[in-house]
Amino acid sequence: MENTKIKELEKVVVKFVGDSGDGMQLTGTQFAGTSAFLGNDIATFPDYPAEIRAPQGTVAGVSGFQVHIGKSQIHTPGDTSDVLVAMNAAAFKAHIYNVPKGNTIIVDTDSFKRKDWEKAGYSEDPLESDDIKNYNLVKAPITTMTKKALEGIGLDNKSITRSKNMFALGIVYWLFNRPMDYTKRFLKGKFGKKEMVLEGNLKALKAGYHFAETIEALPSSFTVLPSDMEKGTYKSVMGNEATAWGFLAAAEKSGVQLFLGSYPITPATDILQEVAKHRHFGAKSFQAEDEIAGISSAIGAAFAGNLGVTTTSGPGLALKAEALGLAIMTELPLVVVDVQRGGPSTGLPTKTEQSDLLQALYGRNGESPLIVMATKSPGDCFDMAFMASKIALEHVTPVILLSDGYVANGSQPWKIKKMADLPAINPFMVQEGDNAEAYEVYQRDENSLSRKWAIPGTAGFEHRIGGLEKDALTGNVSYDPENHEEMVKTREEKVARVANYIPELDLQGAQEGDLLIVGWGGTYGTLLTAGEEVKGGGKVGLAHFTYIKPLPKNTAEVFSRFKKIVVCELNNGQFIKYLQSELPQFSYEGYNKVQGLPFSTNELTHKFNQILNDL
Repeated sequence: MENTKIKELEKVVVKFVGDSGDGMQLTGTQFAGTSAFLGNDIATFPDYPAEIRAPQGTVAGVSGFQVHIGKSQIHTPGDTSDVLVAMNAAAFKAHIYNVPKGNTIIVDTDSFKRKDWEKAGYSEDPLESDDIKNYNLVKAPITTMTKKALEGIGLDNKSITRSKNMFALGIVYWLFNRPMDYTKRFLKGKFGKKEMVLEGNLKALKAGYHFAETIEALPSSFTVLPSDMEKGTYKSVMGNEATAWGFLAAAEKSGVQLFLGSYPITPATDILQEVAKHRHFGAKSFQAEDEIAGISSAIGAAFAGNLGVTTTSGPGLALKAEALGLAIMTELPLVVVDVQRGGPSTGLPTKTEQSDLLQALYGRNGESPLIVMATKSPGDCFDMAFMASKIALEHVTPVILLSDGYVANGSQPWKIKKMADLPAINPFMVQEGDNAEAYEVYQRDENSLSRKWAIPGTAGFEHRIGGLEKDALTGNVSYDPENHEEMVKTREEKVARVANYIPELDLQGAQEGDLLIVGWGGTYGTLLTAGEEVKGGGKVGLAHFTYIKPLPKNTAEVFSRFKKIVVCELNNGQFIKYLQSELPQFSYEGYNKVQGLPFSTNELTHKFNQILNDL
């Protein structure tokens, strides 16, 4: 490296693509983790097929991992790739469109034989086409060189071939002046008991690094200097991981034990697995036999005095609907996490979509109101899981927390929080010294309309709750028409009054003016970036919602400050329908994408400039 010129970059986007068995998710995660460890801000976007072993060598079977690292603050994983690492012809074909001319493409030429590019759908070798001359193409026989580097260590041929992703990672580490230490520690932890596998991966990593040092196609090494983020201790955290930690922190802060009962479903399963790792905090996790059992166990745990949590995705939320109505009727502290994916039915299990908002708001029988919240970034998953728990416990009510595949599987540097800095959680629970004789199960706080949560077995506070309509005070079963109407309206008003306990809508950018960009959930980073890049000359603000039902109290006032409101969603217009029903006095324009992919900054910027030009 002493004789190599190192150029400084403000930010860079690297994408690793190959077959689903080529280890691209691991490779991308290591590059992202190393960059975060060096102090860069990062955003990632894993993109992989739903099949465990997708058709090898085909475009449908391509797995990718995109990493955006920067010295300045990063909000999106990037629109286009500065460097594409393609492990075969199919991966090259699937992602070449997203690499601007002049940028670098690194390919494993061992996977560009005739049979490979024909299987990918090419009629001729793409590496010999005239168009490829417009790129900085680095041809590397990665598989062959990996095999040569690992000769004689005793590994079988399959295991040697599997190590080629580390060779590719070594090339990129040299290219961006990244140390190998972080990955070496990771490999020793992962393969410490498999000495030959560990040796093979370490040798492949070093071989790729040294290959990049010597190849003339890479005359320069680059570096991205550390970000000037707020001082503190950071961890590169994925959204699902942060969600689990948010629940663990809420349980500790409230003094109420956490119970998570769930059925595994993509892309929510990691939350269950993460909570299961932390039994030493008193957390209880239960892998149920189906979705209904998962939510039912969480409701039972809430009845018994726990913070009940269940996790799922869209199809599972549909199955949980009846039991969710029971949680609404009984008014118990329950949080349902829906990590959304493309639908309907089984749909697109590994692709992102904001598909379940209307289901969360209305997808139950009868009048079944509950609180609906949404996460906006991987790090925000911690905060929103914590706040969903706080609302559930203090208002004794079920809450749906909407995440999505983009947020759940993405990662970013997250500043580790101190428990002392988190807000207090005071469960609205029967306390020692309360008057048992005066207790009625549905007697309510005059401000929040919450009922007091009494734990079974508390002497003098025996009570009835269940799925049949209840008397407005005693909890006894009631078929009285007037009582039913009173309870329906009370439950709705209870949810509405939560608006008094949540933050007002935060407006970023212009505080008034021409265009208000409205979004919710995981579109935040792209909307923020696109709003900042608008060149139309108009005053542009961003109102991004994490609290959806009820809406923040100042929503109408914020909307009134702008000439035009555009609502951007990864669905066919669900939030705009909700806004039209809640705030019909405003006119809205929708901008939607339903492709299983997040918005790109460029497409949003184009749309916003178009709207401003038409004003």
